[in-house]
Amino acid sequence: MAEEHYLAGLDLEGRRVVVIGGGTVAQRRLPRLVRAGAAVELVSPHTTPSVSAMADAGEITWHGRRYADGDLAGAWYALACTDDPAVNAAVCAEAEREKVFCVRADAGAEGSAVTPATGEHDGLLVGVLSGGNHHRSATVRDNLLDGLRAGTVADPGADLDTSGEPAGVALVGGGPGDPELITVRGRRLLARADVVVVDRLAPRELLDELPPHVEVIDAAKIPYGRAASQDVINSALVDNARAGRFVVRLKGGDPYVFGRGFEEVLACAEAGVPVTIVPGITSAFAVPAVADVPVTHRGVAHEVVVVSGHVPPGHEQSLTDWDALGRMRGTIVLMMGVERIGQFADALLAAGRPAGTPVAMIQEGTMRGQRVVRSTLKEIAADAAEAGIRPPAVTVIGPVAGLAPGQRP
Repeated sequence: MAEEHYLAGLDLEGRRVVVIGGGTVAQRRLPRLVRAGAAVELVSPHTTPSVSAMADAGEITWHGRRYADGDLAGAWYALACTDDPAVNAAVCAEAEREKVFCVRADAGAEGSAVTPATGEHDGLLVGVLSGGNHHRSATVRDNLLDGLRAGTVADPGADLDTSGEPAGVALVGGGPGDPELITVRGRRLLARADVVVVDRLAPRELLDELPPHVEVIDAAKIPYGRAASQDVINSALVDNARAGRFVVRLKGGDPYVFGRGFEEVLACAEAGVPVTIVPGITSAFAVPAVADVPVTHRGVAHEVVVVSGHVPPGHEQSLTDWDALGRMRGTIVLMMGVERIGQFADALLAAGRPAGTPVAMIQEGTMRGQRVVRSTLKEIAADAAEAGIRPPAVTVIGPVAGLAPGQRP
């Protein structure tokens, strides 16, 4: 029968905690101790680079020597994390004499305390103990956290107002399109929505998972075509939230990267509606990544600029300095630029970009219909037209667009 333990939470704020050993086990344990506010002292002649970095940053005190009897004097808690069983046994023996609870990493049953398998979810610390069977504890913990994050396990304290209900509006970045690339928090909030105001570039498959009572409002915006007025979208958010309904504004990419998300935040703030911001993976970097185009690469590009193609070069309202972009040597990521790619290319060529500059245009990145056209700045307009590339697409301009896996620059 497994040894039973009494599960308790320790308030370690400002209290001395001694960790013996500076290897990977200590590296795993230290961040949570630091976050708990413990005054951590680590004793070890050597550490991993990450552990030494914590010492350099002042998060822990590192004594660069071997363990010696007496190191646990005045400690509230101790962890024996060396790769030497004899040292760990000696640490536990001293802890017993000093009446200090001690975790023995290499033989949990030999210590006076055991570390539960822990994880966090929206400020909730989840811990699971199963005697000395850490694998079982970790598996149960992972399943519980997955359920909390997916919304299949109820958490009545998450994202609630004082009435116990989800509050206001959640502005959720849905990522580049693949439903698996939304953040875990975004997916959890979506599962709790009463109303979802959704863009056409948001991960649409997730709508099929919504309960029948959820109202879906189409806020599709198509460049140079039919589009929902921003004022109408703002009103939908505010009016539904004021009516006591939890509203999720589901957008593609990240709400603040050419997503007009801050306009919606301002509208809600003016109306006194609380807003939760959930960043998303921006398509500007994710889409090139899945097409094997790194937007930066050592020795090739050390700068990257993301540009909206919604306003063409030379337009009186354009805020983009195309001459400066033409002079830079790094990467340009052009969003919403398919229909006017010829104009953008001409502007960059006129500003000094070489005609042979590599270009990659990725249509529907991360989705089933993903297509990639690789070309040059001079030829991209003709090549994209011949390939029938259509929005949404992300265009990468610069030397990185000429790289490929297995190819050294």
